[in-house]
Amino acid sequence: MDARGQSVKCGKVDSRESGSIAPALLAWYDVHARSLPWRMPPGANRADPYRVWLSEVMLQQTTVAAVIPYFERFTTRWADVAALAAAPEDEVMAAWAGLGYYSRARRLVECARVVAARGGFPEDEAGLRALPGLGAYTAAAVAAIAFGARAVVVDANVERVVARLFDIDTPLPAARAAIREAADAITPDARSGDFAQAMMDLGAGICSVRAPQCLICPLRAHCRGRARAEQLPVKPPKKAKAQRIGHAWWIERDGAVWLIRRAASGMLGGMRALPDDGWNARVDGSGAPPIPGDWREAGRVAHIFTHVALDLVVMVSQGDATPDGANELKEGEWWPLDRLDEAGLPTLYARAAAVAMARKG
Repeated sequence: MDARGQSVKCGKVDSRESGSIAPALLAWYDVHARSLPWRMPPGANRADPYRVWLSEVMLQQTTVAAVIPYFERFTTRWADVAALAAAPEDEVMAAWAGLGYYSRARRLVECARVVAARGGFPEDEAGLRALPGLGAYTAAAVAAIAFGARAVVVDANVERVVARLFDIDTPLPAARAAIREAADAITPDARSGDFAQAMMDLGAGICSVRAPQCLICPLRAHCRGRARAEQLPVKPPKKAKAQRIGHAWWIERDGAVWLIRRAASGMLGGMRALPDDGWNARVDGSGAPPIPGDWREAGRVAHIFTHVALDLVVMVSQGDATPDGANELKEGEWWPLDRLDEAGLPTLYARAAAVAMARKG
């Protein structure tokens, strides 16, 4: 039954109902919109496409709280897309360190260079979708928020709101077509950027994964799935993560540590790191050290990737801090220990370095 007591089919949107959802949500957003450094106030209609694009790329698989300080550092250092396009890739990768999903940083530079070369961002979804690294969601978000175009923007928060709003109980990912169709039906022609951000805010603050605050939801009168909100959307069972064991070696000489640059493709691609045994392509953790030495375990770092759980064993040399054969090292660099925080080590290797230094100290 819907809000008027009429029989409805799950997921189908009544035209009269759809026309009342956007005004109710936008009225709420005008009062309750989150203040975020990449946003314009409600009603502004357009925003800086560079800031919208940068924030959306950073927010993929990452929380708002984690993104804000990175966004502020990036936009202070590279104020516009031309500045980012001119930046050396290794500097961008270092600035990205700790934010995860490092392929995003490489595509960020690639996209910035394409945009700078063409003189600015395209203003339509199709043009935005053609840029490196912009999928359907990011292209729609930039089109709606930056350029005021009508675009259907569906992220995880919007997906959850719409599934509950229209009681769409088909399990994901099969439900996504129905969710997008329903989101399209309620997206207004005017203020679609505000509408998209309002849906995101509603999902982040009120229509949350657990314990949604239905009593204060501005769409509660329209919500068909309110009685079972926490069960929607229906998610498939989680697959067990593959477990891997790896080794990383701490090689130190004259107040510096040996760092390598990881291959551009694969996990943590293009990032500086401690030399390791190729754990990302192996499962048994039996790789040999890069050079001879009296190696001992200093500790372990547990790290969870999207599809893999890693147990990284940190190895240090006993006695002389410089193991045998250090002079023969190639394809890397000696990095001063007192500037290690500038190396842009990803979180996994920053933690491994901390383990090695604690053992050494």
